[in-house]
Amino acid sequence: MIRGIEKESLRVEANGTLSSTPHPKALGSALTHPKITTDFSEAQLELITGTHSSAKSCIDELTETHCYVYKHIEDEMLWSTSMPCVAPHDDAIPLGQYGTSNIGKVKTIYRRGLGVRYGRLMQTISGIHYNFSIPEDAWEVFAKLRNQQNTQAFRTQSYFELIRNFRRHSWLLILMFGASPALCKSFIQGQKHNLQELDEGTLYLPWATSLRMGNLGYQSDAQSQLHISYNSLGEYAHSMHHALSTPYAPYISKGIKKQGEYQQLNTSLIQIENEFYGTIRPKRTTKSGQRPLTALTQEGVEYIEVRCLDLNPFLPVGIDVEQIKFLDTFLLHCLFSPSPEDNPEESIEVQNNQLAVVANGRQPDLRIKHKGKEILLHSWAENLLRECTDIAGLLDSATDSEGNSYTNAVMNQQTKLNDLSLTPSAKVLANMQAAQIPFAQFALNQSKLHKESFSECRWAGTNLEQMDNLVKESHMKRKEIEANDKLDLDTFVQNYIKLPQLSEL
Repeated sequence: MIRGIEKESLRVEANGTLSSTPHPKALGSALTHPKITTDFSEAQLELITGTHSSAKSCIDELTETHCYVYKHIEDEMLWSTSMPCVAPHDDAIPLGQYGTSNIGKVKTIYRRGLGVRYGRLMQTISGIHYNFSIPEDAWEVFAKLRNQQNTQAFRTQSYFELIRNFRRHSWLLILMFGASPALCKSFIQGQKHNLQELDEGTLYLPWATSLRMGNLGYQSDAQSQLHISYNSLGEYAHSMHHALSTPYAPYISKGIKKQGEYQQLNTSLIQIENEFYGTIRPKRTTKSGQRPLTALTQEGVEYIEVRCLDLNPFLPVGIDVEQIKFLDTFLLHCLFSPSPEDNPEESIEVQNNQLAVVANGRQPDLRIKHKGKEILLHSWAENLLRECTDIAGLLDSATDSEGNSYTNAVMNQQTKLNDLSLTPSAKVLANMQAAQIPFAQFALNQSKLHKESFSECRWAGTNLEQMDNLVKESHMKRKEIEANDKLDLDTFVQNYIKLPQLSEL
């Protein structure tokens, strides 16, 4: 299997407040650096690995990139949790800046639009995105088992089958790996909520797993009315096209420009494809200037992106090899299992199950819906893990040099299911309560521990020199892009958001 990681983290000052400094020049250009960029804010780093056939090498690269970052951020730290603290006023959160080129300005405009639509604070929530694909030789075998030809159309349809099952079962990942059961009161800033007070600075829910994935996180009233179909590439493309081309009255009222400055790219339900908040996405590498939707429809699905993973505050880089091996096993289970077509009613059930596990996942005897009928979460989770164990055994037999690492990864999730106090979300609360500290102090303590762990990085061979060269090259590429701009910004924006015709999808 081939995998890669994109990991978001807030840069914070020594006292835990959001950094107000620009993206460090020593880390390269956020526009063009292949490994180190920013997400929504200047203070929100995104660290990107290449593709790896080994889970360990993937974590090793992510660790090395963290080492390089810590070498250049002086007294600052990377915040250890998905939920931010201490949250500044919304307008004080700096948008990502990408230089004076048209594409750099558009990136900032898009982020300004996210802030206008959802508030900037919501965008500072951080997580891990896990990119996953099946290698070519495995597709050959899989196609034969299905009595199909190994064509791009077959691979694309298989990925959509995986996605449908993932959406049905992703609550299991939220239960096993959710690590945001609490948050700072400063995050709320007048929002309605059903959280309880844990202490003077903390709100929480006693059985919560990942508040990041609930109504206070990446949720949207505008997007709640959408049903994005994953039954085929054609249905997906048409439903995404609808979201990208349908104006939304509240966004129309905000306007595209204010006093000559862009506030958002357009007034559609979503500005561009990346604005759609899903737990998983079909992906295709795009060429320069190519829309993601166009790339998908012309060339098919290349890989999938898992988007429901919290940062684990007990791990220096937020994820480890064991979690990767469980994710691989789980994703293969989603691929191999029968995958009925989805429909709007099931999408509502999937969403309700997610919200139930977000708020009450560790509650004893919690029931969620399966095909319209209530079922014990524990029983359903046990069945899924049992089926994953069979796949893990096959993976272990194919990678015998690693022992029973895949089977052990699944069994460790079974252990957590039998004792939910072992889950990251439960451990976060237990740590806070044992030390009698609020969430902000817990997250700050963990951030300091991680910073210390990276203070003694050992560089292998020429890796440090290679990282320095990437920084230099990124600044040169940014300057080249800026020098080659020919269009005015308005024309560039119109070309950038131009959608393909439905007949082309």
